[in-house]
Amino acid sequence: MIVSLLMVVAGLTLLVAGAELLVHGASALARAAGMPSLIIGLTVVAFGTSAPELAVSLGASLAGQPDIAMGNVVGSNMFNVLFILGISAAIAPLAVSSQLVRLDVPIMIGTSGLAWLMASDGAVGRLEGVVLLAGIVGYTALLIRLGKSQGNALALAGPEPPVRRAASGRRLVVPVVLVLVGLVLLVLGARWLVQGAVELARVLGVSELLIGLTIIAAGTSLPELATSVIASIRGERDIAVGNIVGSNIFNILAVLGAASAAAPDGVAVSPAVLRFDLPVMLAGAVVCLPVFFTGGRISRWEGVLLLGYYAAYIAYLVLGASSHESLSGFSAAMVFFVLPGTVLGIAVSVFWAVRARRKGRDLTTR
Repeated sequence: MIVSLLMVVAGLTLLVAGAELLVHGASALARAAGMPSLIIGLTVVAFGTSAPELAVSLGASLAGQPDIAMGNVVGSNMFNVLFILGISAAIAPLAVSSQLVRLDVPIMIGTSGLAWLMASDGAVGRLEGVVLLAGIVGYTALLIRLGKSQGNALALAGPEPPVRRAASGRRLVVPVVLVLVGLVLLVLGARWLVQGAVELARVLGVSELLIGLTIIAAGTSLPELATSVIASIRGERDIAVGNIVGSNIFNILAVLGAASAAAPDGVAVSPAVLRFDLPVMLAGAVVCLPVFFTGGRISRWEGVLLLGYYAAYIAYLVLGASSHESLSGFSAAMVFFVLPGTVLGIAVSVFWAVRARRKGRDLTTR
C-alpha cells in the first residue's frame, strides 16, 4: 500500500510540474506566433491546465481501464465547478463576463448533455470520440474568430522587423524545450498515477471508479485549482472563471473524445455513472448559468453553496461505496429539502436580477 501511495503522490507531482512547464512553454510559443492574449487565456491556459486529465484518461483508456478514464473526466468537471469555483468565489466575489454567459457556459451545458447522451447506450464509441474531437477543433476556431473580431491589437499587429524576428527565433528554443519536457513529465506522471491508483483501489477494496471520481479527479485538477485561486487573489477574477469553464469544455470534447477515439471499443460507461454521476455533472453545469446571470458575478454565499454541494457529492460517493445505512436518509434529504431550496433560492435571485435590470432600462429611457 505504501508503494502504491508513493506512486500516486509522485504521479500527481509530475503531472502538476509537467502542466506548469507545458503552459509556460505553449504561452510563449503562442505569443511568438502572434496569437491574441485573449485567445491564449481561453485556449492555451485553460486547455494546458487540463493536460493532466488528457494524459490520465488517454492512458487509462489504452490500458483497458474505462472506469478511471470516465471517472477522471466526470470527477474533474465536478471538482472544477463545485470546489474550485466555489473556493475562488469564497475568497473574493468573481466577476463574470457577458461572453461567458452568452456563449461559453451554454456550450459547457451542451457538451455535458451530449456526453450523457452518447454514454446512454453504455459506452462512448470510437466514432463518437471523433465527433467530440471535431467539437474541440470547432470551439477553438470559434474563439480565434471572436478574438480577431474584437480587434485585439496583437492579432492586428503587422510583421515585425527582421532583427526582432531573429531575436524571437532564438528565444523559441526555451519554450520548445519547456513544452517537450512538460509532455514527458505528463506521460510519466499519468502512468505512475494510474498504476498507483489501481493498486491502491485493490488494497482498499474500493472500485476504480471511486478512485477516478475522487483522488485522480482532484489530483489532475490541481493546475486549475492553483490558476483560479491565484487569479482570484490577484483580482484577475475573469480569468479564474474562464479557466474553469474552458477546462470543463476541453475535458469533455478533447479528453473524453481522445480516450474514446483511441480505444477500439471506445470507453465503457458503468451503470452507476449513467444513473448518478453524469446527471450530477450536467446539473453542475446548468446551475452555473443562473448563478453567473444574477448580477454578473458569483457572490461569496454562492461560492460557499457550491463548496457545500461538493462536500455532499463526496459524502454520497463514500456512503455508497461503504453501503452505509444512512445513505437512503442522506439521499432523501438532498432530494426533498436541499435541492428544492437551492432551486428556489436561485429562482428568487434571477427574479430580482431581471427586475433590477428592467428598472435600470426604464430609468435610462425616461
